[in-house]
Amino acid sequence: MPRTSLTVAAPAGDCPATLHTPEGEGPWPGVVMFVDAGGVRETFLVMADRLAAAGYSVLLPDVYYRTPFAPFAMDTVFTEPDERARLMALMAGLTMDMVREDSPAYADALLDRPETSGSAIGTTGYCMGGKVSLTAAAALGERAGAAASFHGGRLAVADDPSSPHHRVSDIRARVLVVAATDDAGFGPEQFALLEESLTAAGVPHTLETYPAAHGFAVPDNPTYDAAAEQRHWTALEDFYGAALAR
Repeated sequence: MPRTSLTVAAPAGDCPATLHTPEGEGPWPGVVMFVDAGGVRETFLVMADRLAAAGYSVLLPDVYYRTPFAPFAMDTVFTEPDERARLMALMAGLTMDMVREDSPAYADALLDRPETSGSAIGTTGYCMGGKVSLTAAAALGERAGAAASFHGGRLAVADDPSSPHHRVSDIRARVLVVAATDDAGFGPEQFALLEESLTAAGVPHTLETYPAAHGFAVPDNPTYDAAAEQRHWTALEDFYGAALAR
């Protein structure tokens, strides 16, 4: 799939990004893909290519652009204490206030491209990116038509002001949330609170749980599950096909 390197003019400076598009003539509906805690790396470039091949103009931004970092090895990052501490510090440095500030810049960069059609985009995110995806959708309002989260964490924590469920009334998008089984970051109480919050806000949504572990959709995660990954692609394509105008 064609890849184009971009620089997004974000609130805190230049944000490196790549634009992934299908072969052939566009334009196509736009999607912003948000990475997990490990940041942009080859696995996510390939995932953005995969989504582009389904007929989308996909922006993959470096959400950590404020804090340059050395890449992580996802097969060992959670078993090596120093690397885990480095990863957790990087995650903690990306606040949801920053995400709300940055999201309009990502949407502008995508919608201003000739490869992108329409006036509303989709978002999707994985693990940490699932929370980012829902937060971005709330920040974008009418400019987000579909928001997905796969094995996202801390999506509905009652006493956490940054929890996305507090802002679902700002969401104008359809929402798809797919949880992992026995996921400490998004357990049954959070699932129920998010469902209740979306319903009360009148947000069209689907919440479900796959029989797979946290991280199932990202191939370089040690918990990767090929069957669940394929199921997620099918669900995401169906979701965007219904929610994003072509």
